[in-house]
Amino acid sequence: MADLTQKDLADRLLMSESLVGAYERAERIPTTAFLVDADGALGAQGVLRSCVELMEEEKYSPKFLNWKRTEADAASISAYECMVVPGLLQTPAYVRALYETRVPMYEPDEIDRHVQARLERQEVLDRRPKAIVSYVVEESVFQRPIGGEAVLKEQLRHVLDSVRARNHLTVQVMPTQRSVHAGLMGSLQLLSTREGRNLGYTAAHGGDTLISKPDEVNRLNDLFGALRAQALTPWESVELIERMAAKL
Repeated sequence: MADLTQKDLADRLLMSESLVGAYERAERIPTTAFLVDADGALGAQGVLRSCVELMEEEKYSPKFLNWKRTEADAASISAYECMVVPGLLQTPAYVRALYETRVPMYEPDEIDRHVQARLERQEVLDRRPKAIVSYVVEESVFQRPIGGEAVLKEQLRHVLDSVRARNHLTVQVMPTQRSVHAGLMGSLQLLSTREGRNLGYTAAHGGDTLISKPDEVNRLNDLFGALRAQALTPWESVELIERMAAKL
């Protein structure tokens, strides 16, 4: 395969020649999907595939790397978000705005790497077999103009389009005016694997925590159940997000 041109490889992988060239010149970071596909197309015998794990170690903290690998094949994914739109639903512009305003600041190449990693994770929404994905999100999250009003409006429309296009995805809004609220301790994430393993994940300034003890995960599942009961229904939530988007 040594005489394969950039155009030949691009045609085989159904992508643009310019993108293949950018990867080759190290102007852009290759996606994990590209490395896997290119390994087969080039007959690299696993050399490029072996880079995937190294790249993931660069993109994620050790604890979140374990979470991400489990998330990719999860049977169900649930989360309560009180600060930002859930990562699997973020638009490229919204993701970039998040990382560009981070304190302490990231270097430009670090921002590119993290944006790409976030967007790659979103592939889990459309893989088969489908994962059941459920979110409870604070109303204020959909009002916070991260990246500006245009970015926020695009983000709200993207959430609406995502929910309408996927019957395995639900988003419920937690109204700001709720006087009884089970989620005042902060955001949380939950997932269940097809083998019956249940995990929880929380992140704070003090560090991220991967939770695997059954009693602790059960407590978080109970908490998430209470949050869903206190939030608007999925249909009410769609109507509210539509109204917020219309005002922008």
